[in-house]
Amino acid sequence: MGDEAELMLRGSPFFDALGLFVIAAATTALLARWLRLPSLVSYIAAGLLIGPVMGFVRPDSTAPEALDLLGEMGIVLLLFVVGLELSLARVREVGKVALAAGLGQVAFTSVLGFGLCLLLGFDKFESLFIATALTFSSTAVVVKLLDQKSELHTLYGQIAVGIFLVQDIVVIFVLTFLAGIDSRGNADTASVFIGLAKAFGGMGLLLLVTLLGGRYVLPRVLGRVAGAPRTLFVWSLAWCLGFVIAADAMGLSAEIGAFLAGLAIAQLRFADDLRRRTHPLMNFFMALFFVSLGAQMEFSHAGAYWFEGVVLSLFVLIGNPFIFIWIIARFGYSERTSFLTSVTVAQISEFSFIFAALGLSTGLITQPILSVIGVVGVTTIAISAYMILYNHELYAFLKKTPLLKMFRSGKHEDDEPPRARLRDHVIVLGMNDLGLRVARMLHERGETVLAIDTDGEKMRDLSCHTLVGDVDYASTLEEAGLHGARAAISALRIENVNKLFVFHCRKAGVPVAVYASDRAMREQLREVGVSYLVEARHSAGKRIFEELSRFEGGVP
Repeated sequence: MGDEAELMLRGSPFFDALGLFVIAAATTALLARWLRLPSLVSYIAAGLLIGPVMGFVRPDSTAPEALDLLGEMGIVLLLFVVGLELSLARVREVGKVALAAGLGQVAFTSVLGFGLCLLLGFDKFESLFIATALTFSSTAVVVKLLDQKSELHTLYGQIAVGIFLVQDIVVIFVLTFLAGIDSRGNADTASVFIGLAKAFGGMGLLLLVTLLGGRYVLPRVLGRVAGAPRTLFVWSLAWCLGFVIAADAMGLSAEIGAFLAGLAIAQLRFADDLRRRTHPLMNFFMALFFVSLGAQMEFSHAGAYWFEGVVLSLFVLIGNPFIFIWIIARFGYSERTSFLTSVTVAQISEFSFIFAALGLSTGLITQPILSVIGVVGVTTIAISAYMILYNHELYAFLKKTPLLKMFRSGKHEDDEPPRARLRDHVIVLGMNDLGLRVARMLHERGETVLAIDTDGEKMRDLSCHTLVGDVDYASTLEEAGLHGARAAISALRIENVNKLFVFHCRKAGVPVAVYASDRAMREQLREVGVSYLVEARHSAGKRIFEELSRFEGGVP
């Protein structure tokens, strides 16, 4: 039996395609990183290269169903992470403008996009489908870029997140509508009505479970395992897949279930840490999906529709910001905030690709329509990425022209002061008895302290700044402001974590103290460059304070 299995693996087109997909994705991702492009663009480009350009992959033969299943898993995890991003508390203050801008843009793009598609020669159903795909902006791409610029929590960043929340809710209803339509294309009105009723009934039931579960069940169940990050991760995935199974049982798409599962967890205190843990797994599966999507595009169709693709891309890149900047300015926000927010929506969404892929699989659209949407997606995401990365420079340039005057509101100054990030603070890692004592003593002494632990319950009574996270992830250290810290202290007794923490601290030029009672551990920590060691628990506080008193501007 073992020999037969080995032969099956050797000759399996699944593993051949999987290896080819991963190699292509990794190679193009390096180029995208150098060009500062979103990885999503590089994945689609990889699929185009190994598919229609070089012919290594053919949609009808080489890409097996099992590989498509892996790609579908990536989209499920992507929607789960998107749901995790959408904490309702984050967007409560900008709810009115987000609602107006989100719904206004949906109406603007769908109506004008439909008319534009008709003028370009598409029939009514194709025009409706393309206009719907152009309606939504990319939550995943924009959130990642704003986080990269440390501007996710600025005013314009919060308005953008609120707009994405509104759009994502609209997307869920669109996907629900699509799920309620008979995939065989039957035109029986009664059948369509029954399908839609079942879909929206199931959607309502899932939404009710989301609200009740997020309020009463998850805080108790996941709260019990919050101190064990790996267990929390597994339980959260179980919650996500449970919603996926429930959605499938109700005739809904898996994406709906995954999004609602993430939305429920997003309201909990450990959502940020969970999102960081889910990202690597999601990135792998998502890469497979978008490479597969690119491989399915017919290059000949894309070439035949190049003019339509250019026109529709310009419509998204210019038309979307136009309507957003006008609506946001009407709510009294400054010209600068209105412009910076509008730039974030000048692309179509990962939902658009999902929507198009579902349309192709159910026979609602043909391959050329998928190719048109793919061309618009790659073009708008690539260009808008640069617009977001250099949004302040773009605003400074356009401010000198009369172009923005027609949108100007009553405010001409910034709506908010720059968000103050932690600087010259002391990071205390590990909230055991020693860590808690050190954090409290430093805080009482007047130091700016940031306490970090994987269990938020341990930090509930602390008066200083706190962060739920794992320093194994670079994103946790970035959020902790390691490069601006005055000093760092680890009270943990986990050798590998301490060694990695010391390495990152020395790389950032931050003095770091580590508690280590074991002689072998002390030697290893000295090798990786620890600033000083605390060897006795009872004298830890005194020793740390003595050393901290010698730090001036973070230099020992």
